[in-house]
Amino acid sequence: MPSWTVRRTGLPLLSLRCVDCRSESATTGEGRFRVNANGGRLDVWLLVRCVGCDRTNKLTVHERAAVGSFDPAALDGYHANDLDLVTSRLLDPALARRHHFTLDWRDAWRLDAPTVPIDHAWPIGSKVVFDAPVPLRPDRLLARGLGLSRSEVARRIKADVSLRRPRNTDFAFTLMPV
Repeated sequence: MPSWTVRRTGLPLLSLRCVDCRSESATTGEGRFRVNANGGRLDVWLLVRCVGCDRTNKLTVHERAAVGSFDPAALDGYHANDLDLVTSRLLDPALARRHHFTLDWRDAWRLDAPTVPIDHAWPIGSKVVFDAPVPLRPDRLLARGLGLSRSEVARRIKADVSLRRPRNTDFAFTLMPV
């Protein structure tokens, strides 16, 4: 059986309380940075927008950093609003801790999984490959891919990882017969 692939389809929402409307969700939209120069120092912010009221907030990426301390490619990326740079900063755990937000991956990924043939010899072994670091619980991922309940997954799946602990790295599993 071919491997399954988890692909990111977009950026996750941020679980971040808005100061205006008290909504719990914010988005990076198309991913924008704001760079402000003051003398030989730069401030860099990642701009996020409240889903409820459309208010824009700034998440500090760099504060009062010397211009010479920046990698030239990163500085160009900040000015050009490079999506890969937005993604890497958004997925940085230090930024999440500093600004007290978590990522909501609910609608930001998809699973490319082949169908399981009914007449296939049992047990069926396969592997889940992550193209992007999307933290998912293996039991929920396998339930979605196989069209089974999570309790059925717990009974029929043998895996080399804990099925209840979120992970974002590859793992193998075996689907046992009924």
